[in-house]
Amino acid sequence: MAYVRIWVHTVWGTKKHTPFLTSENKRIVLQHINENASNKNIYIDFMNDHLDHIHCLISLNPKQCIADVIQLIKGESSFWINKNKIIVKNFEWSDEYYAVSVSESQVNTVRDYIKHQEEHHRKKTYVEEYNEFIEKHGFIKMKG
Repeated sequence: MAYVRIWVHTVWGTKKHTPFLTSENKRIVLQHINENASNKNIYIDFMNDHLDHIHCLISLNPKQCIADVIQLIKGESSFWINKNKIIVKNFEWSDEYYAVSVSESQVNTVRDYIKHQEEHHRKKTYVEEYNEFIEKHGFIKMKG
C-alpha cells in the first residue's frame, strides 16, 4: 500500500474579479463545492473565500493531478451556480488559478491564512494578494 500526502494551496477567482461571493450566498456556494468535491473523492481540508476568489487547502491522492481537480471543482460549481441562479447574471470563474505545494509542517499556517481572508483583504485586494503569491513563487503576474 502506498502512503501519500500531497498538500496543495489553491486560489482561483471570478471572471473579471466580479465580487459575487457575498455574505448571502457564500455559505451555500462553499458548502456545495465541498460536497461536490467529496463526491468526486477530492479532499478539501480547508476552504474560505472573499468576494471574488476562493482559497482551498487540498490533499491530493496518488491518482489525482491538480489540473483535473481544479477543473472538476471550478467547472461543476460554475454550472451549479448558474443552474440554481445563485446570482442574477451568468457566472464564470477565471481561467487562471494558483496552486503551490505545502509542506506538512506548514499546513496549520496555511489553514490559518485561509481562515482569515476578510482580515487580509482589509489591507489588500485579491489582485494584490495573487500577484504577491505569484512573485513569491516566481510565476508571471496577472494584469489589473
